[in-house]
Amino acid sequence: MSYYNDFITFADSIPKFKSLLGLDLGTKTIGVAVSDTLWSIATPRETIKRKKFGLDADALDVIIKNTNAGGIVLGLPMNMDGSEGPRCQATRAFARNLAARCDLPIGFWDERLSSIAAERAMLEADMSRAKRANAIDHVAASYILQGALDRIGNLS
Repeated sequence: MSYYNDFITFADSIPKFKSLLGLDLGTKTIGVAVSDTLWSIATPRETIKRKKFGLDADALDVIIKNTNAGGIVLGLPMNMDGSEGPRCQATRAFARNLAARCDLPIGFWDERLSSIAAERAMLEADMSRAKRANAIDHVAASYILQGALDRIGNLS
């Protein structure tokens, strides 16, 4: 299908009763979260170690099939002043490449402070530094996805 810069258009394109994937795209990893089919709860799933795009996309294909996903929410790493820098350009390029080989709608969600919120939650849960390091990316993905799910819920 395609990727959407407008979140409302993206939300309208998602098939009902399918889960959504949330992705926190980093330079070395991709954090993955998945929603329930009613789009109310985001759950951290796993972190993919990035290799090259084809292998990363293959790993995502397996998750898409296993979760019966109907759409992808990709965190967009905006600068704190709201502008887009090189990381946003890399994320948009990833979305273009993924859209070329994946038939799911892809939408962007402003991910500012998602990693900080995830880190704070894991500190409050008294997780060790090693466990936090292994979980930060997919927990951040769940914050990104939960924000998008809450927005979708407020659209109806």
